[in-house]
Amino acid sequence: MPHPILVAGAAGGRQGSTGRRIAQLLLAQDIPVRAFVHTFDERSDDLRRQGAEVIEGDLLNPSSVQAAMKDVERAYFTYPVVDGLLEAVSVFATVARDARVKLVVNNSQFQGAPDDPDFRDLREAPSHRNFQHRLADHIFDWAEVGAVHLQTPPYYENVRALTSRSVADQDTVFLPWGEGSAVIPLAGAEDVSRVAATLLGNPALPPQTTYPIVSETLTVREIVETLGRAIGRPIHYAPITDEQWAAAVKDRLNPHALDHLSHLWQYFRKHKERRQTTDTVQAVTGRNPQTLEEFFRANTAVFAASRQ
Repeated sequence: MPHPILVAGAAGGRQGSTGRRIAQLLLAQDIPVRAFVHTFDERSDDLRRQGAEVIEGDLLNPSSVQAAMKDVERAYFTYPVVDGLLEAVSVFATVARDARVKLVVNNSQFQGAPDDPDFRDLREAPSHRNFQHRLADHIFDWAEVGAVHLQTPPYYENVRALTSRSVADQDTVFLPWGEGSAVIPLAGAEDVSRVAATLLGNPALPPQTTYPIVSETLTVREIVETLGRAIGRPIHYAPITDEQWAAAVKDRLNPHALDHLSHLWQYFRKHKERRQTTDTVQAVTGRNPQTLEEFFRANTAVFAASRQ
């Protein structure tokens, strides 16, 4: 029997849910999947019905990671935007090394252009979370587990989560993104998942260790115009302060995520240059990446006006 591919975060979270998407993509190809979930629930039951072997555990618990890693040669690692990333990476990398894992596809973060001095210096990372991801990449490399890093920007799903409520209620986007000229690099979680699933499911090892994924680089004004065009009504952008935004979302975001996003918005306001998109999605999967407008059109229901 072929070795199963271990997929962390397979139950899926609130936004990108790359682990769940990857598990489903692999299962659709009849590739054995060991789905690592934090809690058994209806999501894990659904994966089991699709053919996955489901393992309950905690990425911070070496014993449960060891159990999940048994007889595994390939694995996908992702971790939610909460405290504990470096500890989870250290456990996962150590166990993978001991298990002689040949490939770990690591869901990392966008590192920026090579000639950007702020991205070359670890001390100048846009946020503490971004800094942690850079260290995490090094930990996986040092473990010699065939690590491949997917360097991803904010997801389209993040934009949806940040804007859907105020757009539905007031046809307005309230965000601390400056006057509108800041450029936000973006990618769809579906494309990130397809890249990861393709690398994991290919019998050959990937030819490179880093895959930057940037599908769109749009200004704030362009993002808002794209949303309005996709859902068929004009949408306005109202810049707010960091403090106003933090107060508005503090009940929906944990402190770690709030700190990460607050510093990320400050970074994008400061660095307004338009970065290059990448051809990673097309080169790896053979498909053109999803555009932001296509994503918005597929999610029009969440932006539906509430005043009807």
